[in-house]
Amino acid sequence: MRIVAWVALLTFIIDQLSKWIVVHVMALDVRHTIDVLPPLLNFRMAWNYGINFGLLGSGSEATKWILISVALGIVLFVVVWLRRDPPGLPGLVAGGLLIGGALGNVVDRLLYGAVADFLNMSCCGIANPFAFNVADIAIFAGALGLVLLPGRRDRAGTGKTGAGKKAP
Repeated sequence: MRIVAWVALLTFIIDQLSKWIVVHVMALDVRHTIDVLPPLLNFRMAWNYGINFGLLGSGSEATKWILISVALGIVLFVVVWLRRDPPGLPGLVAGGLLIGGALGNVVDRLLYGAVADFLNMSCCGIANPFAFNVADIAIFAGALGLVLLPGRRDRAGTGKTGAGKKAP
């Protein structure tokens, strides 16, 4: 579980540092847009009061606390799952990414009342209207990793798989 904690901490720090630089140092919240490598990479300030793509983004205080509670519930679920049935190293890293990203977005909601999204990528004549952040990337990669990376097949010769079933 140390791997999970270190990956989560590193992810959280990178996420919060990137947001602090973009919002407070580069003043993207005032400038609203900075073209970095147009059209491939641009900084576009977007305060996300909801979930992905602004869904449930009413901006109400109740919605904020519900989304914080859901994120913390997911973090708790992943921690318990990883402790109960630890996967191999790639799965632990994936779990750390998901946890660190989720906690990064929770801190945004506590500090700003919304998640600070700023990365915008477009390509091939398709203009992407959405923005995201480092935490969103980590959450996506972590969830994908937990789904796609297999757990341990046989723990310590017990004959049991990661799911608690007898190995064939």
